[in-house]
Amino acid sequence: MRLAGFLEVGLVGTGGVRHSGRMTGPRASRLLPIPLRVGINNLSGREKGQACAQERQEKTSPTGAPEGGQIRLRSRVWQRLTASRCSANDLPAIEPRLVAVSKTKPADMVIEAYSHGQRTFGENYVQELLEKASNPKILSSCPEIKWHFIGHLQKQNVNKLMAVPNLFMLETVDSVKLADKVNSSWQKKGSPERLKVMVQINTSGEESKHGLLPSETVAMVEHINAKCPSLEFVGLMTIGSFGHDLSQGPNPDFQMLLSLREELCKKLKIPTDQVELSMGMSVDFQHAIEVGSTNVRIGSTIFGERDYSKKPALDKSAADLKAPVEVMQEH
Repeated sequence: MRLAGFLEVGLVGTGGVRHSGRMTGPRASRLLPIPLRVGINNLSGREKGQACAQERQEKTSPTGAPEGGQIRLRSRVWQRLTASRCSANDLPAIEPRLVAVSKTKPADMVIEAYSHGQRTFGENYVQELLEKASNPKILSSCPEIKWHFIGHLQKQNVNKLMAVPNLFMLETVDSVKLADKVNSSWQKKGSPERLKVMVQINTSGEESKHGLLPSETVAMVEHINAKCPSLEFVGLMTIGSFGHDLSQGPNPDFQMLLSLREELCKKLKIPTDQVELSMGMSVDFQHAIEVGSTNVRIGSTIFGERDYSKKPALDKSAADLKAPVEVMQEH
C-alpha cells in the first residue's frame, strides 16, 4: 500500500523544531523529505509539465502497467513559502510542524509514512485513535510516534483519550470544564510530563465549528496556567471558514488568530515564540504558513481521499455533530 506521494519541502515533518535564530541561509533553503503530495495547480506552467511527466514515469512499471508510484518533487513553491516566511520580521522563529492526519486510514499507511521520516500524526475520533495507537504493529514499528488529538472532545471520552499510547498533544481544549477534566485525568495517569494542550478558537463565528469565542481566549489560558498544573499550554488552534478567496486578501480567520496571540502574549507576558498557531489544512496550509502557522494538519493530501462509508463509529451522538460539512472538510 502506498501513500498519495512524496514531496520534498522546507517543512519539518518530525515534530517541529524551535531554534533561536530565524530561518536563514542553509536552514531556510534546505529541503526535508516528508510524505506530502504536491498540489500540481500551484506550480508554474513549466513546473506543472515537469511534475506531470515525472508522475507518469514513476507510476508506470517497466512493462508499462500503472502502479502506485511515489512522487518526489523539489517544489519551488515551498522554497517561495519558506522565503516569504523568513522575510516576515514579525514572525517568531518556529519552524512549522506537519501533523499527518490519518483518520479512516489503516495502520499500514501510518507505518509507511513513519518509515519515510514522519513522526507526528493526528486523529479526530477518540476510539479510532485509541485503537490505532494501540495497534501492535504501530507500537513495534513506530517507537517515536507522537499522536495529536485534533477532533472535538467530549468530557465523557477524556479518560479514554488519556489512555492512548504516545499521546503528545490535545489541540482542541474549548472550555474550562474540559480543561479541568483533562487535567484531573492526566494527573491520575501519573505521567512525569505535563500534557501539551492548545486552546481551540472559533475564529469564523460559524455554528458548525467548535471552539471558544475569541473574547474568551485570555481567560481560558489564564485558567490553564493557574488551575491545571498537569497541562502545558502551548498554543492556539482554529479551523476557520472554508473556501476563502485569497484574491480578497489574507484569510481573516487566520489573521484573527495572529491578533489573539499578540493580545494574549501582551496581557500574560508570554514570549510570542512560546505560543504556537495551529491553522491550515490540505486546502489552505500554504497560505497558513505564509501568514504564520506553526502547525499544519494535513490528511487527504498525504494519504489520499477518504472513504467515509468505512469510517469507525463516532465518539459522539448524532445530535452532537454540529454539521456534516465539518467532518467532511476538516483536513
